[in-house]
Order: sequence, then structure tokens, then C-alpha cells
Amino acid sequence: MSAKRKQVEEQDVLGKAYDSKLARRLWGYVGDQKKKLFASVGLLLLGATAELAGPWLSKIAIDRYIVDKDVSGLYKIVIIFVIVSALALALRWSQSYLTGEAGQIIMYRMRRDVFEKMQRLSIPYFDRNPVGKLMTRVTSDVQALYELFGSGMVAIFGDIFTLIGITAVMFAINWKLALLTLSVIPILLLVTFAFRKRVRDLYRKTRSQIANLNGYLQENIIGMRVVQLFGRERANHERFKSLSGDLKQTYLKTIFNYALFFPAVELVSALAVAIIIWGGGSMMLTGAVTVGTLVAFIQYVERFYRPVRDLAEKYNILQAAMAASERVFQVLDHPIEVPDTSALDYVEKTEVDAPLIEFRNVWFAYRGDEWVLKDVSFDIREGESVAVVGATGAGKTTIISLLQRFYDVQQGEILLHGRNIREIPLQELRAMLGLVLQDVFVFAGTIAENIRYGKADASDEEVRETSELVLANRFIEKLPGKYAEPVVERGATLSTGQRQLLAFARALLCRPKILVLDEATASIDTETEQTIQEAISRVLEGRTSIIIAHRLSTIQRCNRILVLHHGVLREQGTHEELLAQGGIYHRLYQLQFGLGEAA
Repeated sequence: MSAKRKQVEEQDVLGKAYDSKLARRLWGYVGDQKKKLFASVGLLLLGATAELAGPWLSKIAIDRYIVDKDVSGLYKIVIIFVIVSALALALRWSQSYLTGEAGQIIMYRMRRDVFEKMQRLSIPYFDRNPVGKLMTRVTSDVQALYELFGSGMVAIFGDIFTLIGITAVMFAINWKLALLTLSVIPILLLVTFAFRKRVRDLYRKTRSQIANLNGYLQENIIGMRVVQLFGRERANHERFKSLSGDLKQTYLKTIFNYALFFPAVELVSALAVAIIIWGGGSMMLTGAVTVGTLVAFIQYVERFYRPVRDLAEKYNILQAAMAASERVFQVLDHPIEVPDTSALDYVEKTEVDAPLIEFRNVWFAYRGDEWVLKDVSFDIREGESVAVVGATGAGKTTIISLLQRFYDVQQGEILLHGRNIREIPLQELRAMLGLVLQDVFVFAGTIAENIRYGKADASDEEVRETSELVLANRFIEKLPGKYAEPVVERGATLSTGQRQLLAFARALLCRPKILVLDEATASIDTETEQTIQEAISRVLEGRTSIIIAHRLSTIQRCNRILVLHHGVLREQGTHEELLAQGGIYHRLYQLQFGLGEAA
């Protein structure tokens, strides 16, 4: 594991057990659900009060009616006991429903905000964070926060009230016996603090390890073809075993601590009962307490330690919620590295005689000063078809990413009709660009839905016409469902060429002002490529296009070719002009067409 990755994981683990700032931010999501939560607290307190009546009724039944053999009075107490128990049950149910409903609404808002923020985060953020980790933020981390609102936060009030109520009732019945009963509290506090110290960081560590495991699992599922192609099944299985084993060990440590804590609480409870039997029995022999009082105290002691155990569970929920909220708010607070321009402030302006696209002294690096583009300058006129060529890593695809503002340049500027693209709202800018990549992403849905992805209101006729234009209709019409044919995740049931044709149709349906083809025909057979090139030539009429291709045969008819070499624009001109220069393009042409020896 790299030192940098280890540092990131450790940052996920560190932090406070309770952070008031995080708590206040979480409370901000409650909004109009405050009434439900406050009502839940009220219902919980009423239910706890009803439950406190049980031992008291037992005392009355024993001392007043059983001892005196008053059957009719005993019947009345039993009826009252049943009614009180039913009332407590109804109150608990109502409280549970209200908190659950409020919790789901709160978590809906949080999931919505996290997803909305992810939609606005810039591409560099996704370059640094694996998909599985981000999925964990939206799913299990948000679920951990639901546990806080749905069953943790409100229940804490009920547990504390129960503890206070039981203590008050015991003192009201017999203060001497109450003091004896509570004499074991210091032991309970020592046990609780020792438990808290042990489990404090285990939950943060657990959430971090779950994120790592999800990330690795997601990566392997997506890349399964490559995994099997290179026979990495055993090695990847060992890595997964290691990650899963680390998570298992963390869970086992948590289980171990709980396995110690709960019996310890039971032991303290048993000790308290023993003290009651010893002290209360001695008092009963002298007539200081009654049998009913002794029985009531034993029942109250058993109920006293139940919320103590529950509070330990709530501490668990609090730990998990604080750890989860740290990571969720890290996403929500992450700065937008490519800030958008307000559409309200944007006024479209075109400079007279300005190029449609102009790169002016552009410098760009993905990391530090490792420049991918170095002082690149060129312009593209409206209606012009320009190709960008160069060896792998020369910066070809980077030019396209910068034009779409997936990244912002560190130096220089990119202009569209004479206006810096930073001043143009992202939606407006990207609507002008139709992009077709070599690695096509197809969404689960239908053929028609994938073609309409950039223009949801397109009619069926527009979809068909565009498909015919790029010849995608030839394979679509052969499908059982035609345009309504279901497409599985990532288009696994379609061939590479079919996915490529869908991408062409998807891009062209939006009628973009600038069409960008990034190695778009590299995965298509020669016959299909020739057909597509013929169709594209008709579509490109009057539209600016930028073509990135390794196959030099596909770009010879472009108005101009830009040659990049190690991030520097070294040559530009037509195919014939560049060949005549005998430079980098000439060497690329020779290598690709096997003319090296002849040259």
C-alpha cells in the first residue's frame, strides 16, 4: 500500500468520538421533521412512565392484596397492569413509527444532496476517488446516519429518562435501600468507560475498510474480462481475502468488546440484586421494608440496567454516525475544482471574425509541474475539420478534456468565439459539443433511451432518422424489440461496433455545433468505418469537427492536422503539406503504412 493511500485511510479513521459541529450540521437536515422527533420524544417519555408503573403495581398487589388474600382487589390491579402495559406498547409503537418516518425523510434529503453534489464535482475528484468508495458514501454511510435519527437519538432520551425515573421511584419507596442498590454505580461507570475507550475508533476503521472493500469489489466486477484474460483470479482473490480479513478482524474486535461489556453489565446487575436481597432481606426481618418493596426493587434493578445496555448500543450508533457524517460532509464540502458560471449572468457574445475555438498559450498538468501540454496555441474556424495526431501520451485527449472543461488550464486560456470558456455556463458549453469516445458507455435501459440520453424530448422520428444517418438502424432493426430492445448495464449484450454506432447516434441527435471524435472509429471494422465516414462527411457539412485518431487514413481529408509531440504543438497543415515537410507526421505515416525501409 502506498504511503499516500495509507495516509488517506488514516485520515478516515481519526477524529472525535463526538463532534458538535457535525452534530449541528446533521441537525440542519431535520428541518420540518423536528415536530415528529419532538413528538417521538414525548411519546417515548410517556411510554417509559407507563413502564415504570409495572413494579410499583407489583408492590401494591403483594403488600395490599396478596398478603391480605383480597382476590377482588388483585383482579383490579391485574386489569390496571394489563391496560398500562398495552398503553406502553401503543406509545412505543407510535414513537417508533414517527422516528422511522422522520429518519427516512432526513436520509432522503441527505442522499439527494450527496448525489447532487457528486453530479457537480469535477472530473479530477473522480480521478482520485474510486467508485466503490463513493458508493459507500451514498449508501452505507447515509444508512448509518439513519440509524442515528431513526433509533438512536430519540431513544437516548428515553433511556436517560428511564434511568432517572427508576432512581426517583426507588428513592420514593425506600431511600436507604435505593442507596444500597446504587452503590454499584462506580463499578458500572468503570466498566462503561473502559468499553468506550476500546470501541472509540473501531467504527471509523470499519467504515473505512468497508469503503476500501467496496471499491476493490466494484473495480474487479467492471474489469472482469481483463481479470480473466490475464489469469488474475487467484491473485485478486488473495487481495480480496486480505481486505475482507482486515474487515473481519475489526468486526471481531468490536464483537469481543461487546461480548465482554454486556456480561460485565449483567454481573453488575446481579451484584446489585444480591445487595438488594441481602440489605432488603435484613430490613424485612426488622420490619423496615415489605415483601412487595423487595420484589419491586428487584424488578427496578433489572429495568435499570436495560437502558444502560441500550445506551452502550446507542454509543455504537453515535460512533458510526459521527464517522459516517465526517465522510459524507467531506463530499458535500469538497470544492468545485471547475466552477460553473451562473446562467443568469451569462450573455452570449460573439466577436466579429474571431475563431470558433482558440487555444492561446495553454499549459496544463494533471499533477504538479508534470506538464501534459506546454504553451499550446492554435485556432479552429467555424466549419473547419481539424485532426489532432501524435504518439500515445502526447496530449491529444487532454485537449478535448480541456475544451469541455472537465479540467481547467493552469496557464493560458481557451476561447470560444473570442470568449474565455470559463465565462460560459458548463451546460451551455457542453451543449455545443458532441463527443464520441472510443470506450463507449452504454446505460441500462433501451436502445432508444440511450440514443435520447442527451436530448430526452427527441421524437421517435428524430431517433430513427439519426440512427439511419449513422447506419445504426441496420443492427437495431434486427433486434427483437428494435428501438425498445432492453440494454443491460454497460451494453454487455452489444458488440463494440454496435455500441460505437449508438454513441454516434447519441452525439448527432443533439445537433452539436462542434463534433468531437476521440478515437471514435478505432474499434470498428474497416467496412463499418468506411460507411460511417461517408455518413459523417454529410453530417459534418457546416459543422466544426475535431478528430483524434491513430489511423491516419481516417483524417487525410481534414482541412488541417495538428501534430503534438510530448505536449508541444510541433507541426500543423494539410496531409500533403505535412508529408512534404518530412517531420514527425511524415515519420508517423511511414511507421503506420510500413514505409520505413522505402524512406
